[in-house]
Amino acid sequence: MRASRLLSILMLLQSRGRLSAQVLAQELEVSVRTIYRDIDELSASGVPVWADLGRLGGFQLKPGWRTQLDGLTAPEAQAMFLGGLPGPAAQLGLGEAMASAQLKLLAALPDGWREDARRVSSRFHLDPLDWYRGSPPADHLGDVAQAVWSERRILVRYESWTGVVERRLEPLGLVLKAGVWYLAATSATATSKAPRTYRLSNVLELTLTDERFARPKAFDLARYWTESTQRFEAELYRDEATLRVSARGLKILKSFSPAVAEAAQVSMSGADSEGWVQVRVPIESIEHAADQFLRLGADAQVLKPSALRKRIAGNARRIAALYATS
Repeated sequence: MRASRLLSILMLLQSRGRLSAQVLAQELEVSVRTIYRDIDELSASGVPVWADLGRLGGFQLKPGWRTQLDGLTAPEAQAMFLGGLPGPAAQLGLGEAMASAQLKLLAALPDGWREDARRVSSRFHLDPLDWYRGSPPADHLGDVAQAVWSERRILVRYESWTGVVERRLEPLGLVLKAGVWYLAATSATATSKAPRTYRLSNVLELTLTDERFARPKAFDLARYWTESTQRFEAELYRDEATLRVSARGLKILKSFSPAVAEAAQVSMSGADSEGWVQVRVPIESIEHAADQFLRLGADAQVLKPSALRKRIAGNARRIAALYATS
């Protein structure tokens, strides 16, 4: 563990330049005191680490000095082959580059590790799509990726909830979620510079312009995506329903979404004499919940809200009438 941490400190200083003890401690999830001890050990072993004092100080390597200890460990090499998804790489126009990089990586590995690296791709496969779902079209993905990389504005005709709109966007990052590509971008013409999310399959037309824009230095794509998805899920479920469900109904209910599954698990009461339990789950609307809960059939009974009970009862009567006349 200590040897691995010393090497990590060395790689961080070599790749990023001067870093404070606090930053190193956060990166490696250790105390600042541990970082100081590790720096002392690196210096004692002959690594030229310089310390700059003061509020803006930190540690850095001697200018021009580089370590040759930059090879991958066996698990790291295996992870490289496991993490490369050929589908998304090909969509981004990087399929050949990824294949070439893997060949170079294989050639650089010691003989004993090559077979282990090859074995990863033959024994592990990552499929980012859910069952019975294909990857939606992403016809403009290449141009969007180029715009993200080169910080160039794009003109899009986009099919939104309210209709087809035209936008001049400043693309900040691409996200692949469950096989669907999303773009985080700000509007070049809007007063607010808060990023928004656009589904790439909804882009009808796209023009890559020569206009440059300044990417916000504080923008963090991973943090933005986490916060925006959490906000979306919180806004999506605006009400709550109480249900009485059988064991089979509970299993079906938990397949609706992770949020519904978690709420059902947390709120679940003890089983009654028939083995049924009560749960409270979030719902988007009365209309949407009525359609969703019909999937539970006779393995669930909605207790409240009353409007949802009436809606489901009405839907059930109409279904029964269809089958009664056929």
